[in-house]
Amino acid sequence: MVAKLNLMLHCGAHKVGREQVYSSPTPEGTKTWHPIPHRTLIDLVEEKLPNYDMEVVQEQHGLMRDGSRYFGLFQIKATDGGSLTDDYGLVLGVRNSHDKSIPAGLCLGSGVFVCDNLAFSAEVVIGRRHTRYILDDLPRLIGNALGKLVQARQDQDVRIKAYKERELGDKEAAHLILKAFEHKAINQSRIAKVWEQWKTPNHPEFKERNIWSLFNGFTEAQKGLNPFELSQRTQRLHGLMDAAANLTLQTAC
Repeated sequence: MVAKLNLMLHCGAHKVGREQVYSSPTPEGTKTWHPIPHRTLIDLVEEKLPNYDMEVVQEQHGLMRDGSRYFGLFQIKATDGGSLTDDYGLVLGVRNSHDKSIPAGLCLGSGVFVCDNLAFSAEVVIGRRHTRYILDDLPRLIGNALGKLVQARQDQDVRIKAYKERELGDKEAAHLILKAFEHKAINQSRIAKVWEQWKTPNHPEFKERNIWSLFNGFTEAQKGLNPFELSQRTQRLHGLMDAAANLTLQTAC
């Protein structure tokens, strides 16, 4: 039995079922812009996951702007025996738009079971913008994206282990919080909440004084962001935390 996360989309997205996403109309394209149906993107991602030893455990879908923007969250598990942990699960974010606002994309991260905090550590844009031949190339593009995320999944296991093993004191934790603000990994209004979570965490699992505890203070403070904004901030944060943990990873998405 796989533990399930409480998948929660960001503020502003209207939670819907898959059937509503599938029935969302796709506008006609132009010579230079070819929107992808939300359904096509979801189906191809789900169809190709088994090729990379991953499968969906649960899902949540959201639409914005009368269905012109789509965000989806999928808790996935490794079918090859990887990422077997009671601490966290893998989460795949999927996005698409019919209003030229954002490119189709995927991001991979983790969710902590005890508190449902999400952190997306890798992001891949599919086909950049919705270009002329993207529908012809979509299966290959999604395959390439998932292939890049496989390494990110493996790196995530190594990273979290290193975070748990690296102890921190208050002085170093405060320094990392300020560095995170300087590197735009968190905005000023959330700094106090990170410090509060460091000093008195909501969950006893994070009372140990290490990088993993501080990292979860950040993810607790960042709740409510959309997965792709969270992905950008998390990647900046990982750069700081990896350095503090003397960790070097080779993933390049």
